[in-house]
Amino acid sequence: MAAIGRFNVLKVLRETGSGYFLDGEELGDILLPGNNVPSALAVDDQIEVFIYFDSEDRIIATTDDPYCEVGEFALLEVVEVNAVGAFLNWGLQKDLLVPFREQKVKMEPGSWHSVYVYLDEQTNRIAASAKVDKFLGKEPASFKPGDKVELFIYGPCPLGYNAIINNTHWGMLYSGEVFQPLNRGEHITGYISKVREDGKIDLNLYPAGYKKASTSSELIVEYLKRKNGFLPLTDKSPADEIYETFGISKKNFKMAVGSLYKNRVIEIGENGIRLIEDTGI
Repeated sequence: MAAIGRFNVLKVLRETGSGYFLDGEELGDILLPGNNVPSALAVDDQIEVFIYFDSEDRIIATTDDPYCEVGEFALLEVVEVNAVGAFLNWGLQKDLLVPFREQKVKMEPGSWHSVYVYLDEQTNRIAASAKVDKFLGKEPASFKPGDKVELFIYGPCPLGYNAIINNTHWGMLYSGEVFQPLNRGEHITGYISKVREDGKIDLNLYPAGYKKASTSSELIVEYLKRKNGFLPLTDKSPADEIYETFGISKKNFKMAVGSLYKNRVIEIGENGIRLIEDTGI
């Protein structure tokens, strides 16, 4: 069955003057508007689309890529507040509602909040909540030490960083185990370090036995590996951006980049740095 608030691969049924209708199965025929139709789309083709509600609360499909789906956490910006609640920019034409009852603090335009995206059972509409605790598992997690997981960095805390594991449980990254700057709202791969008797979960950014970066060059290479081989910084980037990303000075960054370039580990373009070989650095 096609799922509201998520990506679905649907069959094209027919073309109309306003776009194409897709087979939404139990949801009925779903319109993909003409301004969202890729070239050469034809009847009986399969197409991946995101299903949500338009401004008139009709189910509609789009090829646009939202920042998050139902069942996920994201850090989003408030763009409007009215009598209904706050509205967040989630990358689609219709903004995402956070009802007043789902706000931990009063939301104001321009502020950023970590929220969980859900399908409201009463209204059958997509909404978001800043009260994230109620969407996380209270039962003991089935994770084992060494498991590779996906983390949502909720934010810093006195011991390090609170993170949400696989959209299901809280975890902790301790300051002594974090050797790179982490940003609130960042999605990053991590590993289960320990599941405690009280159910609390310790995390690490590297698998057990992994050699942590000890030089600026290693730090840059590890970042590139984690970011699909591309870094949108160069030796001409502002010092504050470099420090925010790596926690090192611009001077050290330039020296490391120069060494990596000389050794043909990276290539430098106008928009950033790209890893050109999988190095053992």
